[in-house]
Amino acid sequence: QAQQAKFLSDVENELEELAVTIAQAKKMVELIKGAATKERERVEKLFADASEVLATFQKEVAGFIEDGERSMLGDAEADLRWKEERRAKLAQGKQNLENVPSTDTIYFLQEFQALKVAMEENLSPPLSFQNELNFTKCTQAVSAVKDVLSAACKNQWNHLQGKGIDGLSFQKMEEGLCPSAQRSPVTLPGRAGGISSCFPPHPHVSSLPHTVAFIIDLDSDTADKFIQLFGTKGAKRVLCPIPYPESPTRFINCEQVLGVNLMNRGNYYWEVELIDGWVSIGVIAEDFNPRESYNRGRLGRNEKSCCLQWNGQNYVAWFGGFESVIQQPFFHTIGVFLEYSEKALTFYGVKDSKMTCLQQLKVSHFVKGQIDPFQNKINQQFASLFLYKLKPAFFLESVDAHLQIGPLKKDCVSVLKRR
Repeated sequence: QAQQAKFLSDVENELEELAVTIAQAKKMVELIKGAATKERERVEKLFADASEVLATFQKEVAGFIEDGERSMLGDAEADLRWKEERRAKLAQGKQNLENVPSTDTIYFLQEFQALKVAMEENLSPPLSFQNELNFTKCTQAVSAVKDVLSAACKNQWNHLQGKGIDGLSFQKMEEGLCPSAQRSPVTLPGRAGGISSCFPPHPHVSSLPHTVAFIIDLDSDTADKFIQLFGTKGAKRVLCPIPYPESPTRFINCEQVLGVNLMNRGNYYWEVELIDGWVSIGVIAEDFNPRESYNRGRLGRNEKSCCLQWNGQNYVAWFGGFESVIQQPFFHTIGVFLEYSEKALTFYGVKDSKMTCLQQLKVSHFVKGQIDPFQNKINQQFASLFLYKLKPAFFLESVDAHLQIGPLKKDCVSVLKRR
C-alpha cells in the first residue's frame, strides 16, 4: 500500500508538471504564431513599399526618356524639315535654270542670280549633341538598380540561411574589393556557374589583399574632339568634331580618352565592353604629352603606354612600337588586370563564366636561342613604365568605334583575389 501510494503520488506530480509544461508549450505555440503573423504583415508591408518605390522609379525613368526624346526630336525634326525644304528649293532653282532657253539671256541671268542667292543663304546652325541621347543612360541606371537588388536579395537570403558570400557580408565584400577605388552605386553582379580561368603562372600563390575592383570614370577634359562621351562610362568616335573647351590634357592628334583614375600601387581590375569598331584598351603614364604626333601619340606606340588592340580581325598587344598578334576569338568583354607591385599587365577575354588569358605583359627571361622582338622590348623597358602614376586609356581607331566601361563581375574579381 505504501508503494502504491508513492506511485500514485509520483503520477500525480508528473501530471502536474505536464500540465505546467503543456500550458507553457501552448503559450509558445501562440507566441510563435503571433510573431510569425506580425512578421508576415511587416514583410508584406515592406514588399509593398519596395514595389511602390520601384514603380515610382520606373515612372520617373519612363518620363525621363519621353522628355529627352521630345526635347531632342523637336530640334532634329526641325533641322530635317529645313534641309528638305532647302534641297527642294535648290532642285527647283536648278531645274528652272536648265529650262531657260539659251537665247533668253536676261531670263537666264535672273534665274542664275536667284539660284546663287539660294545657295548663299545662311545654313541652319549645326545640331549640338554634347548630351547626345542622354536618356540612353537609363538602361545603365536601371541595370545597376537591378544588379544591386539581385545581389542584395541573394546576400540577404544567404544571411537568413546562415550562409555568407565568400565568408563576407555584402557590405564587407564591397569594402574589401574597393578600399581605394572611387565608389560607384553599381554593385558587382554575380554570374551563375563556376569560374574556369586560364591565368598565367604567378610567382606568389598567396591571396592578393590589395586587389581593387576598379571603378573607372572617363575624363572629358582628355577626350579628343572626335570622341563623343556618354556620361562617364561610354565613348564613341564620330565624324563631326565636338566643341569641347580648351584643356591642356586634351588629345589633339589621336582619338583617345583617359580615365580620371590614378594607379600607383596595389592591384586593379576593370572591364570594357567592345560595342563596335576598332578599339584599343590599355594604360598610359600620367605625364604623357597629349599633343604628341599621331605616330608617337597612339597607345602602345611609345614607351609610356601599352594596350590591347582589336583591329577587326585579331587582338594585338602593343608596347614601345612593337606588336604581338594574339590568336584568340573575339570577346565582347575585355578584363584588364594591373599588378603594380609585380609590374605586370594582363588582358583577359571574359565570356559567360570563363576568363581566358589573352596576353600578359611582364619582364621574363628568354629560353636560350629564342628570338621575340616584342618580349625583348618588354624586357628592356616595360618595368620603367611603373615608375609613373598610370591612368586607364582608350583609343577609338575607326569611325563609329564604340566602347562602354562595363559593370564589374564579382566572380572574376573573386578568382583574382584567390589566385
